[in-house]
Amino acid sequence: MKKTGMFAVGLTVTALLVACGPHAQAQAKAASAEKITQLPPGLDEQWIDRSADPCTNFFQYACGNFAKLNPIPPDMPAYGTGAIVYNHTQEVLHALLEKVAANDPSRTPNEQKIGDFYASCMDVDAIHAAGLKPLQPALDRIAALKDKKELTDLLAHYQLVNVNAFFSYGEQQDFKDAQKQIAVVDQGGLGLPERDYYLRTGAAAEKTRQQYVQHITNMLKLMGEPEDKAASDATKIMALETSLAKISMDITSQRDPKNVYHPMDKAQLVEMAPEINWTEFFERTGTPAFTELNVANPEFFKGLNTLLESTDLDTIKTYLRWQLINSTPSYTLPEAMDEETFNFYGRDLSGQPQQRARWKRCVSATDGALGEAVGEVYVKANFTADDKARTVQMVHDIETAMGQDIQSLDWMSPETKTKAETKLSMVADKIGYPDHFRDYSKLTIVRGDALGNAIRASEFESHRQLNKIGKPVDRGEWGMTPPTVNAYYDPSMNDINFPAGILQSPLYDPHADDAENYGHVGAIVGHELTHGFDDQGRQFDGNGNLIDWWTPEDAKKFEAKTDCEVKEYGSFTAVDDVKINGKLTLGENTADNGGIRLAYEAFLADAQRKGIDLNAKDKYGYTPVQEFFVAYGQSWCGNQRPESIRLQVQTDPHSPREFRVNGVVQNMPEMGQAFGCKTGQPMMPVNACRVW
Repeated sequence: MKKTGMFAVGLTVTALLVACGPHAQAQAKAASAEKITQLPPGLDEQWIDRSADPCTNFFQYACGNFAKLNPIPPDMPAYGTGAIVYNHTQEVLHALLEKVAANDPSRTPNEQKIGDFYASCMDVDAIHAAGLKPLQPALDRIAALKDKKELTDLLAHYQLVNVNAFFSYGEQQDFKDAQKQIAVVDQGGLGLPERDYYLRTGAAAEKTRQQYVQHITNMLKLMGEPEDKAASDATKIMALETSLAKISMDITSQRDPKNVYHPMDKAQLVEMAPEINWTEFFERTGTPAFTELNVANPEFFKGLNTLLESTDLDTIKTYLRWQLINSTPSYTLPEAMDEETFNFYGRDLSGQPQQRARWKRCVSATDGALGEAVGEVYVKANFTADDKARTVQMVHDIETAMGQDIQSLDWMSPETKTKAETKLSMVADKIGYPDHFRDYSKLTIVRGDALGNAIRASEFESHRQLNKIGKPVDRGEWGMTPPTVNAYYDPSMNDINFPAGILQSPLYDPHADDAENYGHVGAIVGHELTHGFDDQGRQFDGNGNLIDWWTPEDAKKFEAKTDCEVKEYGSFTAVDDVKINGKLTLGENTADNGGIRLAYEAFLADAQRKGIDLNAKDKYGYTPVQEFFVAYGQSWCGNQRPESIRLQVQTDPHSPREFRVNGVVQNMPEMGQAFGCKTGQPMMPVNACRVW
């Protein structure tokens, strides 16, 4: 279940991966026989396009040959440096899961769980033979609804199994008191990626809506509805979801924590949306007793109440059937439904020609359901104590650079600097994996029951999260699994998190020069650290509380500096007629720009300590500073399908990869100086943006 209200912000180095299909056994055998993908070095000379001018287009210079050497695989919407590391990790996990999937009595309890979950996912014959029978009790429950008053019990069950019909429910740290864990209700209930897909004008948006209605129609037909009724029901569902979209908050507004923090007692929620019996809802979800919760978007729940009053029960039941089938993991559905799900969410939305092999889907599903059980086995063989120690040292170096950066700012007052330093000193560093792995002993996994396993895993995670309400915060908890190729900062925890999965070559190469590692993982560390001081993170103090610790003058100066980035990135055209949303991507752009600067300063300090000659040339003909910037650029090498770029720009707070390079280095005069650029060239503009 989604942790509603959590403002953790991640790096996202991997491509968006969508649903994929059957024919699993043959694929699994073929994959097992293949060698695990070789990871590239910290700097790959083959990727460099030396015919390009680094002062005109640094991304093209650092990565111009990548796409020729590494075309996008047909089962992916994009392919880049992070995807190579991701695929390598998937293959490592595949070998691990194939081993523990053997029904061996010597397996540990966790090995048995992850092995049986994976084996059940791979058992396509059992899944397709079962058809929709495993969902029939849930469908019968919807059909049996005779009154809207009976909705509450069903919606409570839905929330436990990750079906966010009409709204979403979960827990979060209290923004104003990070020691408390509270309940939170938020907007939800949409099948398209976000609200503006229902409201945006233009031919491309209209085409997507038509494709979505056809997709719903096709799925309802596969559920047994006659074609005319399926088409009619799809139109009703689209109308209802459009009404939900109209009362929802847009994704850019949701970035501001003040916009999604409205603590109130239960009585106020009851008064706001009496169509739902909230007392019964909280009881049915097994939520511990509480008095106050966060209603993230009060206007949504006022509108939802009106919508529930005005919508007939048959339309609601039709919508609930759709929400159920659309939220059910497609790998547990019959082949035709699995294919249809991929056709819309994969081909139409992301431009991905083929589904991923089933073993890849099952590896991802197992990691999603039992991530720390998978991770505990993974790190034993793939992440050493030396790996952790070297990463810890780099993190400390970059935190030192952040402290020096704060003190050097000419626009920040001494008063705010002191508070910023205090917050920085309180950042918790989490490297590789948690100190204590999660206990899955109460989760039942039944071999051969793929859908049942997925449902029980969702319920287990939902109850685990809801049971935290009213209890002290576990500061050691992680929001990503150890094999994840990503990283994140959580402002309520005030911690930076680097799973073992991302600490692999080329992002971290123990055999590479320091310049390369600082350019790669150093910038990643700096990125996450800067998130603590971006437009979102700066609103939280060192304890993780939402509190204004800035002087009014400093806050105005900060906003003026971020406004430079908003305008800068908002001028970049991502694909066709679609420009980057400078406000949506502001936090990530600030983190990219601040992160590379911190890594650069830490690298210079490290080079001075070690007596490295910054004028010496390496085997590629680069000075250490040039090598640093080329390594940074190669963190984002890759290519992406146009449909996937459009989807990303409209839904994702991260800028496309080209602009995570060019948009950053053009704000770093040090890069231009290293490559002999002249002021006024594209990568060395007269006026550069800088926040941190």
